[in-house]
This record gives sequence, structure tokens and C-alpha cells, in this order.
Amino acid sequence: MEVNWFLLIGFIVACNLIGAVGAIWTSSEGNWYQNLNKPSFNPPSFVFGPVWTLLFCLMGIALYLVWVSPSSNIRTIALILFGLQFVLNVLWSYLFFGINNLSLALIEIFVLLIGILVTGIYFYFVSGLAGYLLIPYFVWVGFASFLNYSIWKLN
Repeated sequence: MEVNWFLLIGFIVACNLIGAVGAIWTSSEGNWYQNLNKPSFNPPSFVFGPVWTLLFCLMGIALYLVWVSPSSNIRTIALILFGLQFVLNVLWSYLFFGINNLSLALIEIFVLLIGILVTGIYFYFVSGLAGYLLIPYFVWVGFASFLNYSIWKLN
């Protein structure tokens, strides 16, 4: 398969740009987040940017692999699921950092985690590699779910 580099890079850039929307609320958090009680395993703030950038790059590559796969009902569902889970991804930042609602964010991140899992399964059925590329995203959001739970419990 010949790679359409323009499309591949476009998907990677698009995923990073859409993902960066969540940073609107993260960067405007003020002292609220700093003043929360956090568990000992809470990563330092500088870790999040590079990790999310890498995850959005992997998501863009996975999206490209599904996009260029032959048209099918499974592919269409996979693409719709990808869009839905991405909306949930951005929504979490709004709930957690934008309106400082730890409870709603906690519920929503578990829904997001399920969305990523289902999307990954559908991606795998379209392109095995695409499904595998979403595993780090699933693992990170799983960790973020536990972190969100821990912060909610401590506050």
C-alpha cells in the first residue's frame, strides 16, 4: 500500500489540533488544580503535554489506516465511533478543568474509556495495526480514570 503522506500528516495534525482544544480549559485552570489534594502517583504537569501529543499522533495514524481501508459498514461505524470518543475526550477537559466538576468528569471519563475500547475493537477489525495503535491511548486514559477517581476521593 502506498502511503498518502499529505493525508497521513493531515490526520496527525488534525488530531493534535482537535486534542489541543482541551488545553483551553487546562491552561486556564488557575490555582484550582494546584490547590486540589492529589495522590502520590500524580505525574508532574510537564508530563501531560508530550504524552498527549504522542497519543494524538498515534490516533492520527490509526485514523489514517482506517480511512484508507476499503469501504465497509464496519469501517463506517469505526469512523463514527472515533469521532464520538474524540468529542468525549475534549468534553472531559471541559468538565474537569473548565467547570471543575470532579464527579461529572469521573463519570464521563469512564464512558470515554469504554468508547476508546469499542473504537479500538472496531479499528482492529478494519486494520489490525490501527487497533493496536489505540492501546497506549486506552492505557493512558485508564490511568487518567484512576487518577481522576483518586483526586475525586481526596477532595
